[in-house]
Amino acid sequence: MNLDRYIRQMRFQPLGEEGQANLSNSRVLVCGCGALGSILANTLARAGIGYIRIVDRDFLELNNLQRQVLYTEQDVADGLPKAIAAKRHLEKINSSIQIEAVVADVSASNILELVDGIDCIVDGTDNFETRFLLNDASIKTGIPWVYGGCIGAEGQTMTVLPDDTACLHCLMQAGPPPAGTTPTCDSAGILSMIINVIASIQACEAIKILSGNLDAVSRKLQVFDIWENRIRQIDLSALREGSSCPACRQHEFAWLNGNRGSQAAVLCGRNAVQLSFPDHSGISLTELEEKLQSIGQVSRNSFLLKLSVEDVALTVFPDGRAIVQGTEDESKARSIYAKYIGN
Repeated sequence: MNLDRYIRQMRFQPLGEEGQANLSNSRVLVCGCGALGSILANTLARAGIGYIRIVDRDFLELNNLQRQVLYTEQDVADGLPKAIAAKRHLEKINSSIQIEAVVADVSASNILELVDGIDCIVDGTDNFETRFLLNDASIKTGIPWVYGGCIGAEGQTMTVLPDDTACLHCLMQAGPPPAGTTPTCDSAGILSMIINVIASIQACEAIKILSGNLDAVSRKLQVFDIWENRIRQIDLSALREGSSCPACRQHEFAWLNGNRGSQAAVLCGRNAVQLSFPDHSGISLTELEEKLQSIGQVSRNSFLLKLSVEDVALTVFPDGRAIVQGTEDESKARSIYAKYIGN
C-alpha cells in the first residue's frame, strides 16, 4: 500500500501512518451528495478513505453549482444524477480508492443494505425524515454516523457513537419538526460558506472515527452562525444519562420499521416533490419515452427520463421514483404522475 500521496496528512502526529492505513481500509457511506455531501465525498476521497459508497436520489441543475462544489456545468448539461457525476469526478481525483454510486432514495426498505459493510455514515441529506432513519440504522447496527445540517448562514453538526453518545432522537425527542414550521432553502436561502464549515467538521469527525481516534470525537452539538460570528457547543451527555430514548435506550426503531416516514417529500429549495413507490418493480425508460413522445418535450439517458408538460418537469427513474418540479403540492404531484405514468 503506497501512502506517499498522504504524506502531509500523516505528518499530523495524532493520525500518523497507522491512522492513514486505517483510513485506507475503511468504508464510508455518504448519504446524499448535494451541498454537504459533495464536499464530504470530495474531502474523504482526497483523504484516502478506501471505499466510499455514495447514494443520492436527485439529478443536477444549474443552481446547484453555487454550493455543490464537486460538479460542473457539463454535468448539468448531460443531465446526470448527482451520484454518477460524483463518482466520475472522484475517480479522477483519487484512482487508488473505490467509489460506488447508488442512484436511489434512502428508505426503510433499503437502508440496511446501504449500510452493510460500512464503518461510518456521514449525513449529506436535506430532510429530517431521512436523518431519523439513519439514526435508527446506526443504533441498530452499531455503525457511527455524523449528522449535519445548514440553512441561511447557520449550520450544526453532531456525532453519534452508538451505546456511547446521545443520538438524534435524544436531541429531538418529538421527532422531526412539522412541515412548514421551520425555514427552508426557499424561505431563508443558503450561503455556500456555512456548508463548507459544517461538511469539513463532519469529515474530520469521520476521519477521527475511522483512524481509531475515538477519544478525539466530539460529544457535543456544534452550532455555527458565520454571519453573526457565533459559535456554540452544547454538551449532550445529560440527554442520554437516565433517558428513555425510544431509539438508543429502548431500541424501538419506528423509522427503520417503516412505522414512520412518508412516500412523498418536498425537496428543499427546489419547488419540487419527490414521489416514491416501494411496491413498484421498475419502469422501462425506453418504453416510457415512446409513450410520452406525443405529450410533451421528452429527454432520456441511461439513468432517468424527463418530461416537460403542464408547466412542470417530471423526472422518472428506473425504480419508478419520480421528481415533479414546479409544485410543492403533494396531491398535485401525485395527480400528474398518475396522469402521465400511471398508478
